[in-house]
Order: sequence, then structure tokens, then C-alpha cells
Amino acid sequence: MKAESIVFAIAGMFFGVIVGWVLGTQQGAILRPSAPVQQAAAPAAGAGQPAAAVLDQNKVQALETTAKSEPSNATPRVQLANLYFDAERYEDAIKWYEAALKLDPKDVNVSTDLGVSYYYTNQPDRALAQFEHSLSIDPKHTKTLLNQGIVRAFGKQDLTGAQASWQQVLAVAPDGPEAQAAKRALDAMKSAHPGGAAAVSSNPGGAPPASPHNP
Repeated sequence: MKAESIVFAIAGMFFGVIVGWVLGTQQGAILRPSAPVQQAAAPAAGAGQPAAAVLDQNKVQALETTAKSEPSNATPRVQLANLYFDAERYEDAIKWYEAALKLDPKDVNVSTDLGVSYYYTNQPDRALAQFEHSLSIDPKHTKTLLNQGIVRAFGKQDLTGAQASWQQVLAVAPDGPEAQAAKRALDAMKSAHPGGAAAVSSNPGGAPPASPHNP
């Protein structure tokens, strides 16, 4: 997700720490910042961020052929969605994540990656609703919780809600990589806003909007 499309009122210090921590589920690792999920919201390329992957049309065609010949198989649809996501073609990624989820509605990773894709296309409410679906499947899915916090903070300016999500990550898996990200986010929030998240939420115009690219 591009930073230019993220609208939020959080101090630059807080943003600088959180940017880049939106996770996607496909790879299980921190990706380009900007969204939450297996995927992560990331800063724009050119700010030390990797450029979008080049879409391999041969792989796309092969997977589309497989998907067409195997209408009940979610796997090629997930693989197509991942290819498009990595190429930052999020609308196309959404199409294939949605198709895969219809076939396997209990796949929490696909659900979360779909939520991240919604966020990258400026649909924070749909992203949050999708994360709720993910958490109905697995209430302890830490990548979903971490991403939920990021979308709450950056997409909805809800720092109190973001804090709750990140604290839940710490409670569920205190030693995992998502917990490290959540702790950094909470520490940055505390440092930037000693009055607490509630104080920031009640005065969203108190800090200048940030434009650098933020998963």
C-alpha cells in the first residue's frame, strides 16, 4: 500500500516507527509497510523500500489455465492473488483472493491478505471487517491482530483501538515477531503521546499528517 493513500493524523515519530509493520500472511514475514496481514503496509519505493515485483505473465497464464480447469481448487487462485499483490496490483489481487476464499472460507491467511489488499485500495472499513472474519476463524492469529491495529491507527485514526489490538498480540504470542512489532508500536505511541492513545484520538488534528509510505 502506498503511503500517499494513507490518511491519518499521527505524529511523525510514531508513524516512522510503525511504517512498514503491516504483515501479510502469504510469506509469514514483514513486507513492504502500509498495511496490516500477511502483507504489510509499507513506505513508498524510493524511501529504502523494495520496488514492486515484476509480474510474471507466463506464471499468470499457467495459473489461470489451472484455475479454469480446476474450478474447485483454491490453490491456483491464492497463487495468482499473491503474484498480483507482490506486483502491487491490488485490485487484481482482491479478485483472486475473493475467489479463493469462496472455495475455502476458513483459510485465515487468505482472509487476512484480502483485508490488507482492501486497505491498500483505500477501503479501511472493508479491511477491518475482513480481519474480523479472520479472527472469527482464529482469534489468536497474530498477523491479523497486528494488521488490525495498523488499519485502526492509519485508516481510522483510532489509536485506542490500535493499542488494544497490539496489546492482544503481546498477550497471545509475546515472543513472536509480531509481538516485537506491536511492542515497538506501543512504545512509539507512548513516547510520541505521553497522554496516551485516548488523548490523541480525541484530538486527531493535533499532529500533522505523514506522507511517507508505511503492512
